[in-house]
Amino acid sequence: MPSDIAISSGAIAPPGPFRAFWNAFSENRGAVLGLAVVCVIVLIALLAPLLAPHDPFEQFKGATKLPPFWMDKADPRFILGTDAVGRDMLSRLMFGARVSLFIGLSVMVVSMLVGIALGLAAAWFGGIVDVAIIRVMDLIMAIPSLVLAILIIAIIGPSLANTIIAVTIVYLPRYVRLLRASALAELSKDYVTAAKVAGVGPFRLMTVTVLPNCLAPLIVQAALGVSDAILEAAGLGFLGLGAQPPVAEWGAMLANTRDLMLSHPWVMAFPGLCILTTVMAINLMGDGLRDALDPRLRKS
Repeated sequence: MPSDIAISSGAIAPPGPFRAFWNAFSENRGAVLGLAVVCVIVLIALLAPLLAPHDPFEQFKGATKLPPFWMDKADPRFILGTDAVGRDMLSRLMFGARVSLFIGLSVMVVSMLVGIALGLAAAWFGGIVDVAIIRVMDLIMAIPSLVLAILIIAIIGPSLANTIIAVTIVYLPRYVRLLRASALAELSKDYVTAAKVAGVGPFRLMTVTVLPNCLAPLIVQAALGVSDAILEAAGLGFLGLGAQPPVAEWGAMLANTRDLMLSHPWVMAFPGLCILTTVMAINLMGDGLRDALDPRLRKS
């Protein structure tokens, strides 16, 4: 039997798609480290009500601006100290992870879904539809992202939901242009021509036949887009245009403590370190995804 011959000869079956992807991803140690850090941050965000030692909104009388545990005059009840109004820093940082990750993931999901719809429409219809979509995207990209986000917030008002809307609009062109370019390249290939000859309808052709072959660069952009959205939302929060007090959002926490930067630097340092760590970890993970999903970048 052929199978017996294969077994007796010591032939090894090639790894499956997931195994091959993980092998390529794990070659990048920075990406594995980034994935581990992201998983820890996500777990902290999900389990914040259980892990947080205090209510993030509770103000402790007589316990304002307490230092972290390794400094003099620290209170053992507050491991990372308290802010200017006596709220526990560790608890607010944990709940802030929930808000920041929620913003990043919401922006990524909405931007990707809308970007897929507009990108596929531009690639399939072409002509005036393609020109109109691309020109609108060019107009959005022509304005600096933070300036455009501030303009949108100024029109619709500052809030957590409006922050997500503003940042989504800012980063939408990335997904639209990327998917349009990938879809145009796929539409010229033989398998698409064969599907058309077989009578596959336009909607099924674009969503079932073409779209899966465009997902690799889109997944990488989505991963990196989460970190960009977190940074953009933190910038808006620092300017007072993002999540509004008393919401525990890292950018808003930076804004509320900037007056203490010299006298009590730890109050401002902790939210900044959280933003830095999260963004760096997501970017490292995104680099690993790019290398693993693009065969040309894989190590031989």
